[in-house]
Amino acid sequence: MKKIFPLMFAFFGMAASAQQVQSMKTIFNDKISIRALGLYDHKVWYSGTDSKFGFVDLQNPDYKNQIRLSDESLQFRTLAQDKDFFYAANIESPAIFFKIDKKDLTHQIVFTDVSKAAFYDAFHFVNPHLAFAFSDTDDARLKLTIYKNGKWSFFKNNIKLNQGEAAFAASNTNIASTTKFMWVATGGKSSRILRLNFKNDQINVFNTPIIQGESSQGIYSIDFLNNTFGIAAGGDYTRPEANINNIATTNDGGKTWHVQASGKNAGYTTCVKIKPGSKGKEIISVGDRHISYSSDFGKTWKKISDEKNLYVCEWVDEHTVVFAGKDKISVMKLGNQK
Repeated sequence: MKKIFPLMFAFFGMAASAQQVQSMKTIFNDKISIRALGLYDHKVWYSGTDSKFGFVDLQNPDYKNQIRLSDESLQFRTLAQDKDFFYAANIESPAIFFKIDKKDLTHQIVFTDVSKAAFYDAFHFVNPHLAFAFSDTDDARLKLTIYKNGKWSFFKNNIKLNQGEAAFAASNTNIASTTKFMWVATGGKSSRILRLNFKNDQINVFNTPIIQGESSQGIYSIDFLNNTFGIAAGGDYTRPEANINNIATTNDGGKTWHVQASGKNAGYTTCVKIKPGSKGKEIISVGDRHISYSSDFGKTWKKISDEKNLYVCEWVDEHTVVFAGKDKISVMKLGNQK
């Protein structure tokens, strides 16, 4: 979905429940908007505006490299990886899928979607042999590009989207999976969860209580711990301070969702990530005007930073989170309160 997000800047502070911010350091600056991250070989990898793709080393930020995947000024908001390659697809038509070698950054085009409505919101590898990319559609159907055993095609299904239902290319995180299921989150005038069962390739559609009804509202990001517990977050990008019905969790694999912290969170959220090793109890989120933390399965939240212009996050380890957004990549260190 073609959206423009507010761009601002500020500083960080305060502590969250059992966690406090030990440090926040910017390790990369450039004229770029980054909405997709990947971690590999102790490096942060990114794709962004102006066809830019590259990495910065977490331990030695001076060690970095950047290339342009195209002579055209393409915008990338997706990034996925298997053992040997990264993959990125640009937004807008024609959507070009690039395959980038992790060793030498050589790249090639492996798939092209020329449909007028092509706008890829997320790209996700389920396992080394199976990946999906989610796009807006021109015929009211669910549109997934599938990579399976080395071949690219469109995933056949009979799911019809509601009028005004689409998705947000906010952080490459409206797809999540386990070995049993894959979940896709939609937004806009209708915000639902679509769950693909890998056993039979059937898709079930579940309604959510997340704020919806306007093109700017809905789920922006999801994350799942296992086949049962998951979290969805979003809101309204035109009203970043609004915090009613913008966070929900499920304990039955996405069938039913329960609103959490309505009216008691920092507002519009573009990315949410469960802390590794926490069994779903600890979760971090980022929006245009905040970084927030939950230590009780998403039931309550505390703002731990007022940093602006960050859209996507990823856990490096249980004490380290990397963030990216407008013109920068930053690393936050977290520690227990004394």
